[in-house]
Amino acid sequence: MQLHEFKQKNKIRKMRIGRGGKRGTTSGRGTKGQKSRSGRVIRPAQRDLILRIPKKRGFRNKPFSEKARAVSLSELSAIQGPITAESIARAGLSRRGQRVKILGNGTITKPVEVRGVSVSESAKLKIEKAGGSVRA
Repeated sequence: MQLHEFKQKNKIRKMRIGRGGKRGTTSGRGTKGQKSRSGRVIRPAQRDLILRIPKKRGFRNKPFSEKARAVSLSELSAIQGPITAESIARAGLSRRGQRVKILGNGTITKPVEVRGVSVSESAKLKIEKAGGSVRA
């Protein structure tokens, strides 16, 4: 048996991009730069730096932290005990680890203790009027 008599096991060939063909000379990769080369690896740390560079005049960079979840005062009445970010997540009003801000929508009748959650000015007044307290 000789080398040319062996049967090929896998019929599927690996695509070789960037060598002509129907997509032209660059094969849809654009011209030059790291993304057009073979074996490119853009690491996440560098990607964050690239995102922070201002691209266009007059446009601000997007913040990396996600916005706080707004919770109204009327939704807090179902929670027992002191109100923290964890107790709000247990009640199903936000996700675990998500920032929460209590807004002054609705009314509250029972006195509650709010700890470690950001509170709007109107919500703080309503909580203290009902006999509760707010601690940062």
